[in-house]
Amino acid sequence: MHVLGISAFYHDSAACLVRDGAIIAAAEEERFSRKKHDASFPEAAIRYCLREAGIEARELDAVAFYEKSFTKFERILESHLAFVPKGFPAFLKAVPRWMKNNLWIKQTIAERLDYGGKILFPAHHQSHAASAFFPSPFREAAILTMDGVGEWATASFGVGEGDRISILGELRFPHSLGLLYSAFAYYAGFKVNSGEYKLMGLAPYGQPKFTGLIRDKLVDIREDGSFRLNMEYFGFGAGLTMTHSNFHELFGGPPRKPEGELDQKTMDIARSVQDVLEEIVLRMGRHAHRETGKENLCLAGGVALNCVANGRLLREGPFARMWIQPASGDAGGALGAALFARHQVHGGLREADGIVDRQGGSLLGPGFSAPEIRTFLDAERIPYREIPPSELAETAADLIQAQKVIGWFQGRMEFGPRALGGRSILADARNPGMRDAINAKVKFRENFRPFAASILREKVSEYFALEADSPYMLLTASVRDGVEAPAIRHVDGSARIQTVGEEAHPAFRELLRKMDEKYRCPLVLNTSFNVRGEPMVCTPREAYACFRRAKLDHLFLENFLVDQRDDAPAGWDQNHGAAFELD
Repeated sequence: MHVLGISAFYHDSAACLVRDGAIIAAAEEERFSRKKHDASFPEAAIRYCLREAGIEARELDAVAFYEKSFTKFERILESHLAFVPKGFPAFLKAVPRWMKNNLWIKQTIAERLDYGGKILFPAHHQSHAASAFFPSPFREAAILTMDGVGEWATASFGVGEGDRISILGELRFPHSLGLLYSAFAYYAGFKVNSGEYKLMGLAPYGQPKFTGLIRDKLVDIREDGSFRLNMEYFGFGAGLTMTHSNFHELFGGPPRKPEGELDQKTMDIARSVQDVLEEIVLRMGRHAHRETGKENLCLAGGVALNCVANGRLLREGPFARMWIQPASGDAGGALGAALFARHQVHGGLREADGIVDRQGGSLLGPGFSAPEIRTFLDAERIPYREIPPSELAETAADLIQAQKVIGWFQGRMEFGPRALGGRSILADARNPGMRDAINAKVKFRENFRPFAASILREKVSEYFALEADSPYMLLTASVRDGVEAPAIRHVDGSARIQTVGEEAHPAFRELLRKMDEKYRCPLVLNTSFNVRGEPMVCTPREAYACFRRAKLDHLFLENFLVDQRDDAPAGWDQNHGAAFELD
């Protein structure tokens, strides 16, 4: 049985193809369109998924869209009318877009895919919950989903058992943890729906000076983690801006201008709202545990990408084990919708052994064979050296030891926002100047931004205060005393961690094993293979263009090695580098 899942028309559109419960392919549309956070109908991602499965759209048994569009339109209509007259201009602006896209999604799917079969519409948070539980290794677990807003729900908790999920309770718009955090991201000068991770990275530089103010004036938090926002301070209820004059007066001035100087006040605000978010997440987690009695927890929704909150929930919460969907945002809704249709609607049996998840390392995007890469390199007259596969890991480890920054393009592309060893930029975590150098000269981004550490799974507890798996880079933990890894150590002594086991990443794991064997260092700095403002690279062509643009030292395209010191083919920058303008 083949089920296609789709998410679209808000941000991070994506498609996923599930065959008999197994995830065959999943990818965000941005990776093909090269438009970051692309919200358009994911035609290219759908074509890729069908191609990977070797089928045509007419062979699909069902298509599942990740939310109920009519219910969401009802919420938008009622919300705007509740704020009349302030909400009326935003309502007039929103209606044409909804009439064009969302209200006719069934017809859009049928026409774009030339498909006449069954189309299903699980609720937004059902899709998130399905994406959290069904690929997890657990036979049963509590489920917690938190984001901005779906139809009406902004957070939910429930339970997964076998091949069924049940939502037991939800929090409703406008009271939203995701929108609260986005409002502060907006006030700090970052883009909504893309800059929240910057706020998280900035928080350790501040003090929680505004935590009391946030709790007294903005958020009424209950023991079970539910809360109410004081909408006198927010503008998103009327569909206008995230914050307005009351909010600005409360915090002593207007929002920081994008790209403006970061002052201590902004850092303190970031720290304060991060602390409030963590408190709410802890309370929600404890409530889910009390209500379900389950020892395992599955997380999804955009808030589940807050790896600092996740780490604290694992350390201080009541659950023995946690599993977090690596594509926790709206992109993962496509995966959840497909799995919901397969298991919940059609009754497909689910396999779970309690140990290995079914996400496949989240390496679910396109891959390219050695002959395909050789054809590309030869056609473009790009100088390269072919490395025997048996020498690939040692060659890369030697370059990292020599303080080179390498582009690492191996196997299938990652699904979700994290680079996990398929499309990564790698460097030596022990070099104290490496973080600032990569931020400034390679990634072209703010110097406060931390980098993640990828480490052999069996070595993680020797280097970090973490005993659990973190295969998808969604947990932070303290770096142990005496560990020399300044390039991945954040200002508060923590690091975002990816543990690399034996299941999904053989080439990446072998590189780390060689680093440990030869240089007594089983970890590397790992960041996504892209420059600021661009999606992660997908194809060899994009990888080479980014390699030239970012001036990486070396590029590994599978077992082909390219050196920055070699001249680019004549006309390459003019003809192929235009997509790499900075924002």
